[in-house]
Amino acid sequence: MEALKQARRQALSKTLRQSYIEAFKEDCYQRGMTAESTRRYISCLRIFLRWLEARGADVKEVDKFLLRDFLSELRQRGLKQKTLENYFSAISSFFEFLQYEGVVSSNPVIPVRKRYLSSYKKNNNNSEKRVLSVEEASLLVNSIPYIRDKAILLLLLKTGIRRGELISIDIDDIDFEEQSIILKQKAKRSNRTVFFDDETGRILKKWLKIREKMNPKTKALFVNELGGRLNRNGVYNAVTKWAAKLGFHDPSSPNPKDRFSPHSCRHCFTTWLRRSGMRREFIQELRGDARRDAIDIYDHIDKEELRLAYLSHIPKLGVE
Repeated sequence: MEALKQARRQALSKTLRQSYIEAFKEDCYQRGMTAESTRRYISCLRIFLRWLEARGADVKEVDKFLLRDFLSELRQRGLKQKTLENYFSAISSFFEFLQYEGVVSSNPVIPVRKRYLSSYKKNNNNSEKRVLSVEEASLLVNSIPYIRDKAILLLLLKTGIRRGELISIDIDDIDFEEQSIILKQKAKRSNRTVFFDDETGRILKKWLKIREKMNPKTKALFVNELGGRLNRNGVYNAVTKWAAKLGFHDPSSPNPKDRFSPHSCRHCFTTWLRRSGMRREFIQELRGDARRDAIDIYDHIDKEELRLAYLSHIPKLGVE
């Protein structure tokens, strides 16, 4: 009889957990969150709710002490600080939703983040990202024998686009005559047009010939070995495995300067253009940053002027 009661309690907990997840997923959609951000939040939330269930607790019972225990367990698993922050960002958003729905009276995550996560970020003196010199970037790109990975790294370095933006590029988005790409609409991006130079165009065309022989069933520019659209992990591996071979990427190091990821390419792109003397508003436009000043709304940048400025400032990497 006791075993039957236990089974019923577990089934009820699973049902409640699933209903919370589905309701929160719908809330994320209604708030206009991207599919990728929603996926990450839900993934973190599932792990947290399963941990909560294993302790026999309900979301209404969660307090700062339970959350501190969860944080402690995540640290014991060896998760990095950024991953911990992502977990508690998702959980905090979840409790904001529960508070809005009247399930809980307050968000218990806020004091935990403030004491154990935010303070770390403010005192972290190693926040500077790794930026490759033009010579180092040239060495890295030319060390890659696989054309797809070479094209991925080159496009990231020469456009400064984010990983999610690169993943969503379809073949039809590329204009080789104008040497430009129209990116999909993303919440973080304002300007959707990015440019590339001759050496990037040449490598992209080489990749497209290889891609055509694979006969993929998707319009995605970058595909995996099975012919499907490349995912975030695929892009990460395409960059870091070659960077690690040259000593530019050490995943075990806690220092950001020792790691080189796809997002590092965005820092390289910005730094190179800034050092070359490109106008700030042009760099801002190419990066697709949200306009911060009211006057920026009236500061129209001519597309052709931007393209010519890009071509005159983006460094050549001597790609073979």
